[in-house]
Amino acid sequence: MTIKDRKKSLKELGKFLRQYKYNGFQEDKSVKNNELFREALDHIIKHAQETNPWFTPENIRYALASWGEALKPEKIDRWLDAYEFSDNLPPKNIGIIMAGNIPMVGFHDFISTLMSGNKVKAKLSSNDKQLLPLMAKFLEYQNPEFKEQIEFVPDTLKNIDGVIATGSDNTARYFEYYFGKYPHIIRKNRNSVAVLTGNETEEELEKLADDIMRYYGLGCRNISKIFVPKDYDFNKLFKALLKYKDLINYPKYANNYNYNKAVYLMSTDAHERNSLLDNGLVLLKEDVNYSSPIGTLFYEFYENPEQVKKIIEKDKDKIQAVVSNMDIPGAIPFGQTQKPELWEYADGVDTMDFLVNLKKEEKKN
Repeated sequence: MTIKDRKKSLKELGKFLRQYKYNGFQEDKSVKNNELFREALDHIIKHAQETNPWFTPENIRYALASWGEALKPEKIDRWLDAYEFSDNLPPKNIGIIMAGNIPMVGFHDFISTLMSGNKVKAKLSSNDKQLLPLMAKFLEYQNPEFKEQIEFVPDTLKNIDGVIATGSDNTARYFEYYFGKYPHIIRKNRNSVAVLTGNETEEELEKLADDIMRYYGLGCRNISKIFVPKDYDFNKLFKALLKYKDLINYPKYANNYNYNKAVYLMSTDAHERNSLLDNGLVLLKEDVNYSSPIGTLFYEFYENPEQVKKIIEKDKDKIQAVVSNMDIPGAIPFGQTQKPELWEYADGVDTMDFLVNLKKEEKKN
């Protein structure tokens, strides 16, 4: 199968996913086998919460719509045309250990491996076991050769030539121990931040609310901490966050919010108690750390722009994305954290370059 064939199939998958809009569904009758796969996907959307309560229909449809936008033909071409593929070389077996914190979070590793001409041997998260296999089946319907390229492994990864694994700092140590002998990309825990000036518009703050609250804040690209100037008015942000006020009626979210609130209020640290801000939906807690729990957003004051830039540079290995309208290297606009482009790689590591070069390496005995 050539890169041209693989691209064609991926573009068809993008066309299928683009029927799922952020605000509904718009049928495209030109999609091949549409009725079959739409029925199967709608069934998964309807019943996903039975396995993973965080996978609400709204959040799954949002993920599908985001991937549909990312997989537009011109974007696929821009992404893949930057690499030289060796279709005459035999494929390598790439073990992929998927996370399951948000819907289809391992999809980029999955399509990167396939588009590089290598074989996928994926270990799915127990929290997200149905979406990717359906995407795989769709690709197989487009081109039966994909059947030999995709395997979902129920237990231990074996007979692999390389590994891509995503998890927490603790699981990363486990991955290093077991898979360190293979060429690998092992991702640890990262969080995303926003740097605010206090001059953001109402529209920008509402987009920031999306960056914070989408997927209940469970993704590494969700904003878990904000940097604000000393005189920052939190009321404007609180008002913007209330567009997600209905989340407090969801038991899983409410339980986390209430638990964390109780823990903070019972703290023996007077500053910690006094710095806690609350709008009945989100707790704002002053904290130098980055990984805030569900229902909580950390904040840290800064004196001047240069100070916060130095902090971000120092902690860049802990940060996945930076959102700001300030002149910060690599910063992205408000509202874009959950809509990364295909060429925007997790942790800044070029996954496709890793896969393309791995395929060129001679197999070691």
